[in-house]
Amino acid sequence: MAQTAGNNKLKVSSLFCGCGGMDLGIQGNFDFLDNHYAALPFEVVYAVDNDSYSTKIYNDNFEHKCEIKDVRAIIPNEVPDHDILLGGFPCQSFSISAQNPPRLGYKDDRGKLFFEMVKILKEKQPRFFIGENVKGLLSANKGKALPMIVNEFEKAGYHIHFKLLNASEFGIPQKRERIFIVGFRDFDDYFNFRFPRPNTLNGSKVKLKQVIDKEAHKDEKWFFSQRAIDGMLRVREKMNKGRVQDLEQPCNTISAHLAKVSLNGTDPVLMVGERYRRFTPREAANIQSFPLTFTLDSVSENRQYRAIGNAVPPVLMWHIANALVNSCVYEEVMNEEVMNEEVMNEEVNELIEA
Repeated sequence: MAQTAGNNKLKVSSLFCGCGGMDLGIQGNFDFLDNHYAALPFEVVYAVDNDSYSTKIYNDNFEHKCEIKDVRAIIPNEVPDHDILLGGFPCQSFSISAQNPPRLGYKDDRGKLFFEMVKILKEKQPRFFIGENVKGLLSANKGKALPMIVNEFEKAGYHIHFKLLNASEFGIPQKRERIFIVGFRDFDDYFNFRFPRPNTLNGSKVKLKQVIDKEAHKDEKWFFSQRAIDGMLRVREKMNKGRVQDLEQPCNTISAHLAKVSLNGTDPVLMVGERYRRFTPREAANIQSFPLTFTLDSVSENRQYRAIGNAVPPVLMWHIANALVNSCVYEEVMNEEVMNEEVMNEEVNELIEA
């Protein structure tokens, strides 16, 4: 175990960390809407991403700092010891929406980056790992991509659980479906683990209207021009585009493409009266379940959209990490705390007797 003396937190290394959705979620101790997501017994000790703008946002929000580095440049034996490896490996190759060019899956260079996770797993052999990717991974390469990826993780020495989760079932105002792959070095951990069950309040989901900034309705910069609207209306029936969102439901999936949102695309947009407007970067962060305290404005709005759209929703990651704690870690951590207390009591008694 990579725990340090006097610290019972499990150490985390984070690849492709982006602006930090997975890292915030696994550490916990943040608020979203009216809920507090408690601190979890994990501590990120190493984080890397090759995007300098996402890294800037990350480093504005975390005490530990992210390195700007291509994961292919990482020397595995130089990665700090850790208990869990995170990796939301790039998903463009597997995305259902990435039809031009057609999906190449693991035959594309970006689709091969999960091998960098495998290299580190083979070298460092952490107790757990968590990988994340788009729903399209299920069907990529005629259904062959996911089994191949799972097989590579198994060859690295891990037992694998994977599941498709919908963010809207975990208190997040977004219908975001993502595959989570959780690996376990030890069979007992694998046997004990259960993915989190849907957690909706009285069976209802968080509505988009709960995270919309009405002040943005007053700012002309967020509204589409009449020319853009006329262009969309001319082809709307033919293209079935212009995805106006129902404020009473969770939002459709947002992506990095919000930086170039179009009424003729599949991007979710709002209708205010008779006018269309885009989401603000802060609204996009709200839709992704980032807390209001998470700062974005040290980079351009375009870069904010990209970073947030590529992120893993922190609340969803928190539920997965919490399930890991409850099924595999909690008893061990509690036992260590009891042992530490017993050692302390013995030392006190020795001092008293002396």
